[in-house]
Amino acid sequence: MGSALDLAAGNLLSPMVLFFVLGLAATLARSDLSVPEAIAKGLSLYLMLAIGFKGGVGVAEHGLELKLGFAILAGIVLSALIPLVAFRLLVLTSTLPRVDAAAVAAHYGSISIVTFLAATQALSRSGIGYEGYMVAVAAAMETPAIMAALWLARTGEKRMDGSTLREVLLNGSIVLLVGSFIIGIITGADGMKAIAPFIVEPFKGILCLFLLDMGVIAGRGMREGRKHLTVPVVLFGLYMPLIGAALGAVASQLVGLSIGGSALMITLAASASYIAVPAALRLALPEARPAIYLPLSLGVTFPFNLTIGIPLYLTIASKLH
Repeated sequence: MGSALDLAAGNLLSPMVLFFVLGLAATLARSDLSVPEAIAKGLSLYLMLAIGFKGGVGVAEHGLELKLGFAILAGIVLSALIPLVAFRLLVLTSTLPRVDAAAVAAHYGSISIVTFLAATQALSRSGIGYEGYMVAVAAAMETPAIMAALWLARTGEKRMDGSTLREVLLNGSIVLLVGSFIIGIITGADGMKAIAPFIVEPFKGILCLFLLDMGVIAGRGMREGRKHLTVPVVLFGLYMPLIGAALGAVASQLVGLSIGGSALMITLAASASYIAVPAALRLALPEARPAIYLPLSLGVTFPFNLTIGIPLYLTIASKLH
């Protein structure tokens, strides 16, 4: 119990979390603090490139393993299964229309790459290693949840056609993440040495600036969407990560991941997307209301995972091993 509290305290007092809190508090206080959109997009591209490349280098150093295939398969199954569970819970506990419940469910089946990044930083602070290919698992978990949500919505005119599938698979964040991962595998340690001054030392500082922007966006969403966030819906945003974490813990044990790999698998299953899924649903399911799914994933679940969830998931992984 003491170690879990220490991890939680360390995470709460980390610069990354505190910058998120700063952005959130400033926006709720109606400050004009903001990060220009072009800069925010550049920060996102940098983070995708860095985490993808580091993961690829990790695979190059340790070699391809059969376990990699099992881990990716587990991620795909989780991404398809979690939306079904989330949708059923929303239907039973809230009055959300079917299309909104399906849209929310998609966010919880997909993943938050920033939550994943924060978890890797927590592992680094604790001196715990993890499988480099977990970034490939993260990339694989983006798309199945979107497909599941479109099926759940059951709106005849919004079926998964070739155009929608292309938009999902070629989403910029997925392309950059997977592409950087492949480049990391190809170039290996030599490639890392060549660009380390760009992707190693500046990483934490850029993550702080990105999380400041995330705090601002979360604050706006909470202000604008609060009339849609009823008590059952907000509670869903708090307990659904724990259900996802439990499923992720089972999957990590079946695959046989290390402590660090298990913590990341649990974190991925517990996180909620607010980048790839909203972009895809704007095209595929435009009648779903962003005023519901964005504040819930970004304003409720993301802060929960950042402050309480990640230390809890690392503790669960440690106990399982």
